[in-house]
Amino acid sequence: MPNVSLDEFKKIEITVGEILEAEKVPETDKLLKLKVNFNEANPRQIISGIAGYFPNEKDLVGKKCMFVTNLEPRIIRGFESQGMILALSSDEGKFSLLEPNDEIPAGTRAK
Repeated sequence: MPNVSLDEFKKIEITVGEILEAEKVPETDKLLKLKVNFNEANPRQIISGIAGYFPNEKDLVGKKCMFVTNLEPRIIRGFESQGMILALSSDEGKFSLLEPNDEIPAGTRAK
């Protein structure tokens, strides 16, 4: 991967969001539709390819995770996605969402 400058990196808005709802996107194996609270007027919809790691998608409800919140909206399988959840996976199949500690409220942005 090419290096990015600090100015380029500063353009990425990383925000804590609390997952309010999670459901599988019909006719897909990998996609979940999340409703996420960012302490804005309305929750955002995020479409994410993490369904394989969560056999029961309801386990995500109530989790606070880190999201990129200034991506251009994108249509995925007919649903608008208004951001991206941040997660890690290893070559060995290990997976982790990026989660802040419980003291950090939804809507908090990385500085």
